[in-house]
Amino acid sequence: MIVSLSEPGTGVVVASRTASALALVLVLAGCGGRSLPPGASAEARAAFEECRSLQHDEKQACYERHLLDELDRAGVGPALEMLETVAVGDLSVEAQGHVYTHAIGIEAYSPETPFEEVFSECTVLFQSGCYHGVVQSHFIASGAADAEQVVELCGPFEREPVDRWILFQCLHGLGHGLTMYYGHHLPMALEGCDFLTNDWNRQSCYGGVFMENVVNATDPHHPASELLLGEGDGEGEDGGEGEAGHGAHDHAAMAMTEGIEALEPWEALRADDPHYPCSVLDEQYLNACYMMQTSAMLWHNEGDIGGAATSCLDAPEGWRELCFVSLGRDVSGRTVLDPDEGLDECGKSPEEFREWCYVGLVKNYVDVTATTGAAFAFCRRVEPWAQVRCYEAVGEQLLGLYADESGRREECIAAAPEPEELEQACLRGARLPID
Repeated sequence: MIVSLSEPGTGVVVASRTASALALVLVLAGCGGRSLPPGASAEARAAFEECRSLQHDEKQACYERHLLDELDRAGVGPALEMLETVAVGDLSVEAQGHVYTHAIGIEAYSPETPFEEVFSECTVLFQSGCYHGVVQSHFIASGAADAEQVVELCGPFEREPVDRWILFQCLHGLGHGLTMYYGHHLPMALEGCDFLTNDWNRQSCYGGVFMENVVNATDPHHPASELLLGEGDGEGEDGGEGEAGHGAHDHAAMAMTEGIEALEPWEALRADDPHYPCSVLDEQYLNACYMMQTSAMLWHNEGDIGGAATSCLDAPEGWRELCFVSLGRDVSGRTVLDPDEGLDECGKSPEEFREWCYVGLVKNYVDVTATTGAAFAFCRRVEPWAQVRCYEAVGEQLLGLYADESGRREECIAAAPEPEELEQACLRGARLPID
């Protein structure tokens, strides 16, 4: 899901390869003849050799087993490094990287270790999925999500002078965790986000809710679904913890599931309504909802970007642009940082809204890489009439990369060519004064 760090609900920050690639991952299932980089560890090579020729679910299960073995053996950092290495050689792993990082984060958390400690071991790899998995696992283990729990979970990252990017990852992960906690009952999860005390925090949390709603509906083998159901390595027959050491998660998940049985069932997606669930929600949730909605549209229409663009035209006035920003995010995930394909896919949008597709795409470039090089390079290639909006969008993302004004200013000045209005657009997006 993408939510602007500078202006909640109007920009972009979190979802690249998860939701956007869900319906398309089968196309990418082969490893494409690629190989591992020089210096790959023995563990990464063993995983690659065993798993790369398998198909679909078997391949995912194989890689997850190796990654979680590495997690148990060496910790979060080495497991994420192994994933990054294997993704170089297997395109399907790259396409599902966010799913694998969720699995690592879910398995890394244990109630015996302070939440902040485990959370801080994650990285931004593959759209920061590890952070989100830790939050999900925390809620399942704790079995509580009252107002105090919700407000305090990310409090340490808000009170301390920390990069706002990390605070966003916690809040976004909070949305994922609440959705799981309430058995993927989306309205209840959104109400949980409403406990947060300011709009930026709430919008960041809403984004995680909508992303989890789509992920759970379209990827039933997502590790988060297995965690909720208490599947995988849990308690052994003797009542003790299994290999992964998360028997406590199984107990909490069972108790939580019993507690939500009384809720009215919630239908995650509807094939006959490409705008559902946005079409049935209160206005306060629509910014975040429409920033994720094209992932649902693409699931229903088997990845037809042009068809999703047509559906976006039917979005309510005031949210139409956000629907095209969402489409750009999905285009980014589908094209995996290939600028030529990105231009072709966004080109399927009507010219009136095409710049908003570019906005979603370049913002997601920043989210995926935590750098701006690919995004600025793309902006230089779009039609001249769309460049100002494109540079402004990248400038907005600089707020998540740099806490200091000097870093943001240097990026804008170094990247923006003539005319001067492009530099000014970047500075404006980065909330900096223009000389």
